[in-house]
Amino acid sequence: MNANPSQPLLELKDLDVAFAGQSVVHGVNLSIRAGERVALVGESGSGKSVTALSVLRLLESAKLTGQVLWQGRDLLQQSPAEMQRIRGDEIAMIFQEPMTALNPLMTVGQQISEVLQLKKGLTRRDADARAVQWLLDTGIDDPRRRFDAYPHQLSGGQRQRAMMAMAVASEPQLLLADEPTTALDASLRLQMLNLLADLQQKTGMAVLLITHDLALVRHFADHVAVMEKGRMVEQGTLSEVFARPQHPYTQKLLDSRPSREGLVHVSAHSAAKPLLEAKALRVRYPMAVPGVRAWFQKNHFTAVHDVDFSIMPGSTLGVMGESGSGKSSLAQAVLGLIPFDGELSFGGQAWQNIPARDKALRRRVQVVFQDPYGSLSPRMTVGEIVSEGLRLHHGQASASQIEAQVVATLAEVGLSIAAFPDLLSRYPHSFSGGQRQRIALARALVVGPDLLVLDEPTSALDVTVQKQILKLLQELQSKRGMAYLLITHDIDVLRAMAHQVMVLQGGRIAEAGSAEQVLYEPRHAYTRSLLAAFPNE
Repeated sequence: MNANPSQPLLELKDLDVAFAGQSVVHGVNLSIRAGERVALVGESGSGKSVTALSVLRLLESAKLTGQVLWQGRDLLQQSPAEMQRIRGDEIAMIFQEPMTALNPLMTVGQQISEVLQLKKGLTRRDADARAVQWLLDTGIDDPRRRFDAYPHQLSGGQRQRAMMAMAVASEPQLLLADEPTTALDASLRLQMLNLLADLQQKTGMAVLLITHDLALVRHFADHVAVMEKGRMVEQGTLSEVFARPQHPYTQKLLDSRPSREGLVHVSAHSAAKPLLEAKALRVRYPMAVPGVRAWFQKNHFTAVHDVDFSIMPGSTLGVMGESGSGKSSLAQAVLGLIPFDGELSFGGQAWQNIPARDKALRRRVQVVFQDPYGSLSPRMTVGEIVSEGLRLHHGQASASQIEAQVVATLAEVGLSIAAFPDLLSRYPHSFSGGQRQRIALARALVVGPDLLVLDEPTSALDVTVQKQILKLLQELQSKRGMAYLLITHDIDVLRAMAHQVMVLQGGRIAEAGSAEQVLYEPRHAYTRSLLAAFPNE
């Protein structure tokens, strides 16, 4: 344990990190005391994760200068063997994506047990028993059975809990948590933070939470440190930084909460007919039946149960719920990508599952996906990506007409030829995340859809970029009169964008109504539990 409680547990002094002679972290100073909760905040590329990885010297190709003092010892001067001992035993780390951080060839129990055998010297039998206990302590149901599960057999929340159990199993004095809840639903994020707080209080460890999510910082941190472009621009207690931010960048981050100001007004008593109408919509998936029974018996899992809803022209229906609530299945049914039962029509037109007959409807219903990195082909140029829909739906148009429409649509989403002279010939990798999402929007808009399905359109973006994209979506809705089906777990996004909200739980509607009623005066306990992760401050 720390020999002198009055001294910092960890202290960074003038830390510089450089790759190939290019400095990415500049003179960072930061201290963490025993039992403290410190949040390191900033956008992508600000140097947060690089700073944390530098503490454990996990950046093999980086040149580190300055000091990383751990209980008075400079970790930059320690031998590889000593660093190997410190990692996991005294300082542990939770990574952002458990599916890639966990070994897919070992069960989660084996991975926790391995830590206990290596760091605590326990026998295999004792380590296995302790691993089961840690799975129980981190809130995993039926821990004995989950011990033998592989990472792919667990849900996202269960994987994150298993990785947390592996990190804290050796009872470290400092835990580095790098975006530990980004991939989780709102209520799961709150559960993970509460679990982390409980573990922190139980073990007395300090926590450095690395995040760009200010809502999580409000819930968790005692102290806040803000990074911009590799520099520490502001530090202080949570109340000091959030109530009286001094640096313009901190003020900008705190001002990036999505706003409802630009939302199109839609009358609740409009005489217009619904653009999209669903009645008794049901989505089922076949399930394997073991043994000989499979010859005679067919089982199904019902993901969406007899759901009724409608979307008016020019309005936004927001759909919220946890993983497994049926949001994605609902969206895929609306897009005509999976079979469904019940009625689903666009102004009287329904999916027929015949490509030639569905072609006209596919032009009217377009989609923007969550991940702007994965949804754009890396082998196609921007011009090819955006023009693909036009070539399919307007094959009679000339090449010059198609190019003119592509250029105009890209300009509409904020990517002009004047700003990017080689825009049409560039590939997606040469653009930022926000710019890639604008390209994805242009691809959907270029064919003139009536309805956009927005599947978590901003969850992969930084808060300032998120606000820009949401404002753009509001402007496009006002200009084009499109309707949106917005799938999201971010309540702040719903507050900014939705006219109507539908809450799904277990494939059924728990609550539905106007955004004002559902988000500010929820009637259902499940809705209230989701909203608790995003207080309207």
